Amino acid sequence: MGETSVDAGTNSDRLSADAIRAVTAAFLGWTMDAFDYFIVVLVYADIAADFGVSLTRMAFLTTVTLLMRPVGAAIFGLWADKVGRRRMLIIDVSFYSVIGFSCAFAPNFTVLLLLRALYGIGMGGEWGLGASLAMEKVPARKRGLVSGILQQGYAMGYLLAALAYLLVRNYTTWGWRGLFALSILPALLTLFLRTRVTESETWVETKANVDRHKTTARQILSSPAVLRRFGYLVLLMTAFNWMSHGTQDIYPTFLKKGLGFSPNTALYIAMFYNVGALLGGTLMGAFSERVGRRVVVVGCALLALPLLPLFAASHALGLVCLGSFLTQFLVQGAWGVIPAHLTEMSPAEIRGFYPGVTYQLGNCLAAFNLPIEERLAANHGYTFAITATMVPVFIAVAVLAAIGKEARGKPLATSSVEPRQPAPLTT
Repeated sequence: MGETSVDAGTNSDRLSADAIRAVTAAFLGWTMDAFDYFIVVLVYADIAADFGVSLTRMAFLTTVTLLMRPVGAAIFGLWADKVGRRRMLIIDVSFYSVIGFSCAFAPNFTVLLLLRALYGIGMGGEWGLGASLAMEKVPARKRGLVSGILQQGYAMGYLLAALAYLLVRNYTTWGWRGLFALSILPALLTLFLRTRVTESETWVETKANVDRHKTTARQILSSPAVLRRFGYLVLLMTAFNWMSHGTQDIYPTFLKKGLGFSPNTALYIAMFYNVGALLGGTLMGAFSERVGRRVVVVGCALLALPLLPLFAASHALGLVCLGSFLTQFLVQGAWGVIPAHLTEMSPAEIRGFYPGVTYQLGNCLAAFNLPIEERLAANHGYTFAITATMVPVFIAVAVLAAIGKEARGKPLATSSVEPRQPAPLTT
């Protein structure tokens, strides 16, 4: 395994009030993303019935959102590298807040599809910028813990989506439109916090160096080392996203159709295993500060392999709860290192662009997991579908993490590569 660099700085390990606001806003932004994503998953059939479209056409709602995320990550990321993290995050949050709320009033499927595409652009910019700003605000020795907390906004969003759906389904007549309308609340809170966060001092320092040396994003991106790392991180994020979506997206259907649990029971189980995800991401993220990012990822992926029979082949409620809790503890435990890992692996000059785009491209490539699992389930059952797909995915995550490098504790104002020098003048 590659070497790590440890920050030898003398800065205090205490989080400032500004850093806490930045981390909280990033956490809520990611919570908003997951809340919105799983709302669509949960009300899929309801929207199809209202608009009179097939479930096959409905699949485009999630597909178009995922496809547009790299576009948003690139646009907002490059822009943020030029004008600052804070300003672009405020613009981005304002944009996706309005779009997400507007989904509640879509008159037909075509308008909703367009809104979901625009929402994908907005949410594509959220993760990379939010993670970069948060990581640049916290002391190096706190990155692992903060990374684990930040990433579990995803599990929190899933948990809240399940809770909101349970409440709206059983106690109101709002329907799916009410769920989309509710999404404005965490979005507005995120926007409020972002307005109270100061600009990243790391970005200010990096921008001064970029201006002084007239370094361009094209110069950095054309470096062979940066391109190789970019390709590697896209592969790693593809495996990571397949690991999370492969164990989450089909699982509620497996609980209801495969095991015969009621919709309410399936939601309670989903809420329970997301508690495991929250614990796993936070604890393993913090643990990575001691043993390294890749050690945690490899360990979690390999430990998840022998749990697959408990996760995918159990029938008793207690065993299902235990298997799903432990599996999501490990899956999100591995994910807990990712905000810190991608931030540390990114060149300082393009840190707004680099982590978000590598993450979102991996998300796009992993978007095929659900159709594949559904096809396998239709022919061979859900247990086979989950096991057959997740065995190679867990192995891929472990191998890719093991052969890569990490930059734990690296000073974030220092570029990962040297910018190209102009060719000497000849006479």
